[in-house]
Amino acid sequence: MTHHTHSHDHHNHHHGCGHDGCHNHHSSGASAWIAPAVSALMLAAGLLMSHFGIQFFADTRIELLWYIVAFLPVGAPVMKEAAEAIASGDIFNENTLMVIACIGAFCIREFPEAVGVMLFSSIGERLQHRAVDRARADISSLIGGGIKKVTALRDGKSVQVDPESVSIGEIIEVGPGARVPLDGVLTDGDGLFDTSALTGESVPRSINRGGEVLAGMIALNQSVRLEVSRRYSDSAMQRILAMVENASSRKAHAEMFIRKFARIYTPVVIALAMLLIIVPAIAGALTSYHFIFSEWLYRALVFLVISCPCALVISVPLGYYAGIGAASRAGILFKGGNYLEAITRVNVVAMDKTGTLTTGQFSVASVESTSIQNRELLALMAAAERGSSHPLAMTLIRHTESQGIAIPHATYMSEKAGHGVTATVDGHTVLAGNSRMLSEAGIAIPAKAGLSAKGSVIWCAVDGEYAGCAILADTAKPDASETVTLLRGLGIDRLVMLSGDRKEIVDDFASQLGINESHGELLPQDKARYVERLASTPGCNVAFVGDGMNDAPVLALSNVGIAMGGLGSDAAIESADVVIQTDSPSRIATAIKIGRVTRTIVMQNIVGAIAIKVIILILGAMGYASLWGAVFADVGVALLAVLNSMRIMWKRY
Repeated sequence: MTHHTHSHDHHNHHHGCGHDGCHNHHSSGASAWIAPAVSALMLAAGLLMSHFGIQFFADTRIELLWYIVAFLPVGAPVMKEAAEAIASGDIFNENTLMVIACIGAFCIREFPEAVGVMLFSSIGERLQHRAVDRARADISSLIGGGIKKVTALRDGKSVQVDPESVSIGEIIEVGPGARVPLDGVLTDGDGLFDTSALTGESVPRSINRGGEVLAGMIALNQSVRLEVSRRYSDSAMQRILAMVENASSRKAHAEMFIRKFARIYTPVVIALAMLLIIVPAIAGALTSYHFIFSEWLYRALVFLVISCPCALVISVPLGYYAGIGAASRAGILFKGGNYLEAITRVNVVAMDKTGTLTTGQFSVASVESTSIQNRELLALMAAAERGSSHPLAMTLIRHTESQGIAIPHATYMSEKAGHGVTATVDGHTVLAGNSRMLSEAGIAIPAKAGLSAKGSVIWCAVDGEYAGCAILADTAKPDASETVTLLRGLGIDRLVMLSGDRKEIVDDFASQLGINESHGELLPQDKARYVERLASTPGCNVAFVGDGMNDAPVLALSNVGIAMGGLGSDAAIESADVVIQTDSPSRIATAIKIGRVTRTIVMQNIVGAIAIKVIILILGAMGYASLWGAVFADVGVALLAVLNSMRIMWKRY
């Protein structure tokens, strides 16, 4: 059951309501406010002249002409767009509705209201666009876009160049406190970097010479030089920005619902508006009911004004966009609104052990010895292993040194790949390696030796006799047990650990963390089969968390695939739906929390906007709502919904 059918409907921006934008005739900046200002001044002057009974204004023709002139600055652009929309077959759009409502108001001599409806609708529209633009700008600045110039070293001189013009292999300089513009390798000394824009982690990271530095990090203590390893367009920062931007093209179900709802809602309300005139007219003709055309037309116009679902069309996509932005600030990348929504349904979390819950770095857990002291055994083993490059050998040597044990010099050493080493240390022949190496040398390992082993074992023999062993274990990440607590707190009780390690090690580690289900000795294809079976179980929505290296098939088979620490890994970014850019598994819970907050706020917007519109429709039909009330409700609800969506960004997770 692969869920990866990604619909890339890249921003098909329709004009009109019921689509991605409700009127698009607004430039930004101060010039956008000239037209509404002119209309507002003329409307205010007209109302004052009527109120004080100015003689010149008593002539209806002059009054009408005055209000038409007041109407045109805000009304003309909308009428033009309405005509274009009708010509292209889009009849039920916000512009058409507003134009019909205003013409209707002029017809029944409600001149100030005709101007007022268009004026406030256009002011509301501009405010909404400003709020949406600000929201998008906030989100991209949070992620840290917008690097204008780079200092490159060319012909021995520092020159300011565009980041796009820098080639791979060039040397660039980044001053203290400046943001790294391109991915590269540190060429001189060590540096301290703020990685929070990429990972959401507040603790600065120390990177040594030759280490990878990613675009978006900030050099803290000194100026550093980097050899560029990727073009600007391929840098970590640009990939994150592109993912966040592209995420809005993968729509959540709520967005799809709103688009469908808008297409149905608007024509239905227009039909009801027509019935609101036709039914009383028929009643007036057939009964003694006194039908007043202008009164019922006015009620129908209220219907038209409130019939645009702008609040929904704008705020729902913005809600998901804000959720994706908030997540990226916490070092979590969602590939689309659909995954932000899918993660809210997750009720089973399956996690890979190594690299997800453990550091993947070994430490010496315990030492067992027979006839000699533990410290002496460690000294002999470390001396024998000193020439080996095996990770376990290096861990053993580090541990011995950290205990303050002097490591003697081995006079002879030979290594048998995949088995272990033989060495001469202080006149003793020392064997250190796996059980197969000792049995091939005819050395028996006692039955009870290493029984408590919860990790990998290095066995040791001295002068042909079994001498003891060192047990090395992978260490849990600092927040591994906190992750389990947080997930349980979110109501996710079924947690599963999957690993290729020995079953006993996996089971023991799972019970230490409080995970109730674990499976060891699994090959990657076994993990894939297990997750596929789990995901196809009715009622199970599975998130699989892996490091993205050899987990690509498993990530693709789960309902939501989450890759850990996937900042530099293209494989993870390709195969996962969510990429956690740090090594903290507790971010899994953060991702779910952000998804849930987003869903709650989006639902508030949907329910709130529909409820308010229905109330105004009922009041309008009964004659209790004016056109002023309708336009304020329409604009007000849209603005409230936009502000509510922005709460997703402002919350701390």
